[in-house]
Amino acid sequence: MFGTIARAWKLPELRKRLLFTVWIIIVFRIGSVIPVPFLDVEALKGLMGNLAEGGAILAYLDTMSGGAFAQATLFAMSISPYINSSIIMQLMGVAIPALEALQREGEEGRKRLTAITRYLTIALGVIQGTAYYMYLRNAQYAGKSIVKYTDGAQGVFVAIIIVSVFTAGTALMMWLGEQINVKGVGNGVSVLLFAGIVARMPDLIHKLAAYVSLAVAYPADYGKYYALVPVFLLIFLVMMWVIVFMNDAERRIPIQYAQRNVGRKVYAGQNSHIPLKVGLAGVMPVIFASSILSIPTLLTFFTKPTGILKTILEAFSVNGWLYMVMYFALILMFAYFYVAITYNPVEMANNLRQSNGTIPGIRPGKPTADYISKILSKVTFLGALFLAFVALFPIIFGRLTSMNNLSLGGTSIIILVGVALETIKQIESQMMMKHYKGFLD
Repeated sequence: MFGTIARAWKLPELRKRLLFTVWIIIVFRIGSVIPVPFLDVEALKGLMGNLAEGGAILAYLDTMSGGAFAQATLFAMSISPYINSSIIMQLMGVAIPALEALQREGEEGRKRLTAITRYLTIALGVIQGTAYYMYLRNAQYAGKSIVKYTDGAQGVFVAIIIVSVFTAGTALMMWLGEQINVKGVGNGVSVLLFAGIVARMPDLIHKLAAYVSLAVAYPADYGKYYALVPVFLLIFLVMMWVIVFMNDAERRIPIQYAQRNVGRKVYAGQNSHIPLKVGLAGVMPVIFASSILSIPTLLTFFTKPTGILKTILEAFSVNGWLYMVMYFALILMFAYFYVAITYNPVEMANNLRQSNGTIPGIRPGKPTADYISKILSKVTFLGALFLAFVALFPIIFGRLTSMNNLSLGGTSIIILVGVALETIKQIESQMMMKHYKGFLD
């Protein structure tokens, strides 16, 4: 990986793109320390650290924002409204003919869909910002209110300012991500999520050190952490290795090309293959699933639920049993959905027929499309099971060991490794294009 970056640095065009990406990440981190006005940061930090008063509910959101929520800063809502709007647009593109037609209009249609996604992001940002404000308005820590002014006309003005700043932060992050897509390297949204998670690494180290300190101070009660902390680190390293291995794993469909006559020359048939990666959907199913499951938490921000509603929403908390079941199901669903909109077996079969290629033992046309679809389904299922296992294992580990407040879960590990690998591959592809361009010149 570092060798690829070093080689890319020697190329002026790629060096410019790398520097631009680093600059955007620096701007993102600066925005993550600019405080939102009229909020008591110290009281919010205390609330976040108190699991009994709601810190566990907000831990995941704080991780994805790179600690910006706990600091009550400009980027507290992270990029989640943009992710949710993208999910909505993709789902509606399948169900609404007008949006499906836009998807087929090429560049012009893509621009219109992007504009709609931006407006929807702002709308969702206002809703989520209002939810955050309502939660902070009702929350207290050690007798101190998080929001400094809540009554009368002054309270209304403060509410508008806070919600507006939260929404503006989301809009700015969306713009920063789009700039990375155009002028930088990697997927902009994924790179910002990656930067936010990396920024939480010192917090993870601090919490692990705190567990070791507990074991030293109270060996009779917390001596188990002597073994659990090394086990957690070992699992973390093993999971990273497995993610890298599965990212490169692929199912190869053999292809045989018929003998061709080109002018007076006769070209013998060739053997090739279609590579279908196990991780066809990448990290997107995990990002989509976690964003959808953050919605029940937002509902608790508007009001304090009681009775059956409270029980249901608590089950949807990050460590709740219903959360894990739904997380597993949504990862599978989004994996199949992403592959369905990305790969078209019928089109792949038609391309094979036009190039005189066949799958040995399979007739061209519909049988070939059905065969490719069957293989895609199996590969997608295996990849989705792998993603679900990696995403859920740290949650199960936390419930079994009471180490629930660690800021790095399975979702974060998948995003870290997946984004790093995808970015490196994009750099390599751009280096390859540059090489061919120079050769042709």
